[in-house]
Amino acid sequence: MLSPVQRYAVGVEYDGSRYHGWQSQPGDVSCVQESVEMALGRVANHPVSVICAGRTDSGVHASYQVIHFDTTAVRAE
Repeated sequence: MLSPVQRYAVGVEYDGSRYHGWQSQPGDVSCVQESVEMALGRVANHPVSVICAGRTDSGVHASYQVIHFDTTAVRAE
């Protein structure tokens, strides 16, 4: 039986110095979105796509950027 899909909204904070902005880009470009998706995917044990309430340019930092993602992961309490 599949677990129901849960939607989570979270605030993220990051130092954007090493990134070329929020949004994923083609090629070998380091972006915040890809880093967040990879980290959440490891926790959820399946690929996770995030939706952002905004975006940043290259080198920009964020202190409370809101994102959301859906997951069927079930974590033990």
